[in-house]
Amino acid sequence: MRTAMRIGALVVVFGTGYLVGAVTQPTAEAQMGEMGKKAMEAAGESGGALGAAAKLGTQITEMRDHVTALNANLDQLEKIKALLGGG
Repeated sequence: MRTAMRIGALVVVFGTGYLVGAVTQPTAEAQMGEMGKKAMEAAGESGGALGAAAKLGTQITEMRDHVTALNANLDQLEKIKALLGGG
């Protein structure tokens, strides 16, 4: 009886851990610091297919940063508009 209770408790603990881990799984996001940025720039200068892909990757990253900044500006404008009674 004790063995069955231990096995049951073990199954419950592992099952709960699996469920919690599956539900709260963090999203993966690349974090390229200065070192990664310099490596991409060096690859972009190398030419060929790798260079073109590296340049495209760098440009897309810069565009994403600009879009993020623009969205932040739009959020600020919406807050100002709401404070002024514009809706």
